[in-house]
Amino acid sequence: MVSRIPIWNDARVRGVFYQVIALGFVVLLGYYLVTTTMRNLDTRHISSGFTFLQRNAAFEIGESIIPYTAASSYGHVLLAGFLNTLKVGFIGIILTVILGTVIGVARLSKNWLISRIAAGYIEIFQDLPVLLQLFFWYALFYESLPAPRNALSPFEGVYLCKRGIILAVPEHHPVYLYMAVSFVMGCLAVYLLRRWARKRQERTGQYFPVFRVSLGLLLGLPLLIWLAAGTPLKMDVPKLVGFNFRGGMTLSPEFVSLLLGLILYTSAFVAEVVRAGIQSVHKGQWEAAMSIGLRPSYALNLVVLPQALRVIVPPLTSQMLNLTKNSSLAVGIGYPDFVSVASTTINQTGQSIEPILMIMAVYLFFSLTTSAFMNWYNKKIAIVER
Repeated sequence: MVSRIPIWNDARVRGVFYQVIALGFVVLLGYYLVTTTMRNLDTRHISSGFTFLQRNAAFEIGESIIPYTAASSYGHVLLAGFLNTLKVGFIGIILTVILGTVIGVARLSKNWLISRIAAGYIEIFQDLPVLLQLFFWYALFYESLPAPRNALSPFEGVYLCKRGIILAVPEHHPVYLYMAVSFVMGCLAVYLLRRWARKRQERTGQYFPVFRVSLGLLLGLPLLIWLAAGTPLKMDVPKLVGFNFRGGMTLSPEFVSLLLGLILYTSAFVAEVVRAGIQSVHKGQWEAAMSIGLRPSYALNLVVLPQALRVIVPPLTSQMLNLTKNSSLAVGIGYPDFVSVASTTINQTGQSIEPILMIMAVYLFFSLTTSAFMNWYNKKIAIVER
């Protein structure tokens, strides 16, 4: 007859018991913190809840993607700050990956000058604190650039002054919407084309010029639509009226300074990630690619980088998250990101807990979204062992 183990000696039962005890302790601690906080707020006659989101904000912000005035609600201004942070993060990540990849590849160049310049770039921008870089670019606009009346114009329709960078842009025309739709359709076609070309190459060994065809799809479809619409070329050119420019598109000094600082700082780390990933591929892969007649660029794109990506993607994800989180330093140069408008909201409403919780939720959303996408991409490019 098999003797039963006493329940208090069963490791699984003890494990469940300890977890229940730990969970109960956490719940009790949370209950204590919440009730104590609510009691202290009531004692100090500080309101709580999110009803303040419906009240008028009564303060202006420098720039917003959506229409906003001082008569708008706190919820509206927080949405504007969220979109400003999203704009900086999205544009910054794309430009950082491109610049960091170029610098990382240049760091491995056999050309001594190119390699030294890339190494110098990495050392300089890695060692300077990102906030200091933001201050530098912001001061450069206001100390080095002239007033709008004496604005610099390096190119026709482009002006540099203390008010930022003013650019000529195409005037609104319905064809631009159709061009954008065709570009999105071209991206879908390129994705399907790449899948087909890869399967075809695995099956037959024949290489298909995906890059050239993809470039033709992405540029050719919008170009054909533009030609069919009569080639509208009318531009909205900025003009100096009084003390400022009107028309065109203006990139504020705060936005440009923040974007430059984040891109230059983070791309230095991305360059090192790319360099380490490429160097992790055994040199025999390079030699094998060259032995079958591939040019260095083809060897890099078709042989080395696909193997290096498994090393590059995880730390690259961390750098993307760092860029998004570092965007909160925008408050130091006056760019109205989510942290900046939330701080103003705290000062005016006297409620700090709710806006801080919203800040945490926003950056958690950005981080989880970026991580989820990069984890999906990492699994997609993983080498499948047979």
